[in-house]
Amino acid sequence: MKKFYTLMAVVLLASMFLSACGGAAPAANGTPTAPDCTKATVFCVGDVTDVGHVDDKSFNQSTWEGVQQAKANGTADWIQFIETSDSKDYAKNIDTFAQAGYKVIVTTGFNLTDPTYAAAKQYPNILFIGVDQGLQKDANHPDWPLPNLVALIFHEDQSGFLVGALASMMSKSHNIGGVFGTDAVPAVWRYGEGYRAGAAYEDKKNGTKTTITNVYHNDVGFNLTFTDPTWGATTAQSMIDKGTDVIFGGGGITGNGAVDKTASDKVLAIGVDTDQYYTLPEADAYLLTSAMKPIPAPLGVLIGLAKAGKFPTNGQYYGASGFAPYHDVASKVPANVDAEMQSLLKALTGGTLQTGVPDAKPQ
Repeated sequence: MKKFYTLMAVVLLASMFLSACGGAAPAANGTPTAPDCTKATVFCVGDVTDVGHVDDKSFNQSTWEGVQQAKANGTADWIQFIETSDSKDYAKNIDTFAQAGYKVIVTTGFNLTDPTYAAAKQYPNILFIGVDQGLQKDANHPDWPLPNLVALIFHEDQSGFLVGALASMMSKSHNIGGVFGTDAVPAVWRYGEGYRAGAAYEDKKNGTKTTITNVYHNDVGFNLTFTDPTWGATTAQSMIDKGTDVIFGGGGITGNGAVDKTASDKVLAIGVDTDQYYTLPEADAYLLTSAMKPIPAPLGVLIGLAKAGKFPTNGQYYGASGFAPYHDVASKVPANVDAEMQSLLKALTGGTLQTGVPDAKPQ
C-alpha cells in the first residue's frame, strides 16, 4: 500500500518555526508546547531546509523524515523545522535554533555549506549535521574538520551510474535524457555524470550506442533552480518530442516536474534521492526506478551518535548508494537486465567497479 506523506505545521517563536511533531505536553488549545531546549536533559533537534518546502518529495523531505525518525525512536525529545524561503536567510534560520538551545542542528543542501560551517565555529557546543555538504580544508574552511560538524554525503555518481546503465538497457530508441537542477551543486553534477557513465558502460558491454542528453537548470539563480517544475516538465517534453524514451529527473521539485510529465506521456521515468514511487504516486505506472541516496537512515544514526556522545570527529559520514525497486514496471524489466543491475550494485559498493566520475565538476 502506498504511503502518502502529510505534515501539520503550527507557528511558534514569533512565526519563525514551523512545527511538526511535538515533544511535550499539549497546551490548553491542544497545540504541543515546546520544552526548554536549553536544559541539559532536553534533547532538541532542528532542521533548516534549503530553499523550498519540507514536503518537496525530494531531498528536503528526506532530511525531515530522518529527523522525524529520531523523534519516533525516542532519540529526540523535540523536533522542529524551518523552511528557508530565501537563501539570504540561511544563517538567520540556523541561528534561531542555536539561540533556542537546540542540541543538534541539521541543514540540508550544498548551498548551506558555508553558513553551517560558520555556525559550527560560532557555536562549538552545538552539534551540526550538513546533508550533502562535502567539505575540505581550504582557504574558506581553514579549520576543517571541526569536531562538532559532520557532513552526511553520498556517492551520487554510483547511484547515477546504476540508473544510467538501466536506462541504456531499457531504452528502445537508445535515446535517453536527464533533467537536473544546477550542476554548480557537486551532488547534482555527480548524478548526471554517473548517469552518463553508466549508460556508456552498458553500451560498450552490449555493443549499443545510446545518445545521452543531460540538461541542467543553470539559467536561473539558486532560489529557482530546484523549485521550477514547469521548466522540468517543459524540458522533459522537448526530449520526448525528439524520441527520448527514458528520462531521469534529478533536482528537487524541478526534477519532480520532469518525472511527472514523462510518466504522463507514458514514457519511462527515473526519480531521485528517495524511492519516488511513494512520493510521486501519479508517476507510478511508468516510474522505472529511482537513483537512491537514502538520507533518513544514516541521518538517524548520526543523531543517535550525537546523543550518545559518540559524534564522528573526522568530518564525514557516507550514506549508501543504490537504486529503488521497479515496482509497477517490474514485469517490463527482463531477468537478465535485473541480474546485471544487481551485479553492478555489488561491484560499485564493493569497490571493484569505479564510475570514473570526480567528486566535483572540473573547473
